Amino acid sequence: MKKMTINMIVISMLLSVLSGCGKEVASSVTENIKNEAILTSDKNIVIPDVAMQQFDIPDNEALEFVHTLKIGWNLGNTFDANTDGNSTSDEMNYETLWCKTKTTKEMIDTIKEAGFNTVRIPVSWHNHLEDEEFIISKAWMDRVQEVVDYVMKNDMYAIINIHHDIDKSYYYPTSECLENSTKYMNNIWTQISERFKDYDEHLIFEGINEPRLKGESNEWNFDPNIPSCEDAAKCINTLNQVFVDVVRKSGGKNVDRYLMVPAYIAGAEPSLYDIFKLPEDTQENKIILSIHAYTPYAFALQPTNESGSTANWSVDNTADQQGVTTFMDGLYYKYVSKGKPVVIGEFGARDKEDNLQSRVDFATYYIAAARTRGISCIWWDNNNFEGSGENFGLLDRKTNIWPYKEIVDGLMKYAD
Repeated sequence: MKKMTINMIVISMLLSVLSGCGKEVASSVTENIKNEAILTSDKNIVIPDVAMQQFDIPDNEALEFVHTLKIGWNLGNTFDANTDGNSTSDEMNYETLWCKTKTTKEMIDTIKEAGFNTVRIPVSWHNHLEDEEFIISKAWMDRVQEVVDYVMKNDMYAIINIHHDIDKSYYYPTSECLENSTKYMNNIWTQISERFKDYDEHLIFEGINEPRLKGESNEWNFDPNIPSCEDAAKCINTLNQVFVDVVRKSGGKNVDRYLMVPAYIAGAEPSLYDIFKLPEDTQENKIILSIHAYTPYAFALQPTNESGSTANWSVDNTADQQGVTTFMDGLYYKYVSKGKPVVIGEFGARDKEDNLQSRVDFATYYIAAARTRGISCIWWDNNNFEGSGENFGLLDRKTNIWPYKEIVDGLMKYAD
C-alpha cells in the first residue's frame, strides 16, 4: 500500500457514460439498510446508523462468492516486507522486519473471533529467490503455506499474491521489460500454483499488487492519453493474462479457482477505462477485479502535514459520503451490475490526531456502501499505531488486543 489519488472529476465524467441505464438500475431498490446507532461503553464513540438504498445485485455464483467473503483483514507489512532501504542476513527475518511480530495461529484466531471472514496475505518473493530462474526458497514457501493453513483451519478465505516485486529485474509494466516480466510472472505463479493446487476455493490467488510505473512521474496518476501510461496499461493486461493462463494450466483445483486481477495501481479510475481488459479465461466469471481505494484521499491516506489533509469525516456530511460512493458507483455500473465480481482488497483510514469518531463513521459507512453495491472489502492493517506515519493498525499483534475495537465494531455492523 502506497500513496494513491482518485481524480473525482474524471470519474464523474466516466459515470455519465457508464450509467446510461444507471438511473433505472439504481431506482430498482429492493430494501433499505438502517440500524440503531450503538454507543460504545469506554470512549463515548458512537457506531453510527446508516440508511442506504440496496442496489440490484445480479444473481450469479461469482457475486454470491464475493458476498461470502464478508469482510477481510490484511496481514500487512509482514510477508510483503523487503529490503527497500532495509536488510537482513536471514531471509526468514523478513516476516518481522517491518511489523516486528511473527504471525501466530492465535493471531488469526483472534481475527476470526472478531468477525472477519477473509485474510489477505501480501507476499513479496524477490528476496527469496535462489537463482536467475526465479526459484523460490523452500523455507519461504513453507512459511507462507503455514500461515495460509492458519486461515484455512478457521474456515476463512485466504488471498495470496505477488506484492512488492515491481522492479526491472523482476516485473515492470513496460514493453521494454515485458519479456523478463512475463518470465517472472510465469515462473513465480507456476511454483505457487503447484504448491497450492489441492487447496479448495477458500484460497484465492491475486496476480500482482498495484502494478505501476514505479519511480516515474505518473506512478500514482493514470492518464490513458500519455503514451507511457497507455503502454503500461497494455502490459498489465498481458501480465494479468499470463497469470490466469499459468494458474489454469497447472491443474488440480486451480482449474476453476477464483483469481483476482488489478488495473493500473489497482485503482478504481483506471479500471473504468476501456484500455483495461479483464483476462480471457477457460472458466465462466471466475475473475475478480481487485481494487485499492483509500478514498477520500485527504482524509483516509494523505499525511497530516500536507496541505489539504483533513482528520475529519462525518457520516452526516454529504460531501464526505460522496468521497466514498462516487468511485463505488463507477465500479457498480461497469462491473457488478453486469454480474462481474469486485473486491476492494485494500482500504482504511489512518489515525490522525486521535480522530477515532471520524474513523468509526468512515469505516461503518464505507462497508455499508460497498455491501449494498455487491462489493466486499479488506482493511489494510500494517500493525502501525505510533508516530506520524501510515497508522492503519487495528490489531496489536503482540498482545492480540484491538486498541480501536470501535472501528472493528463499525466494520462489522453492515458486513453481513
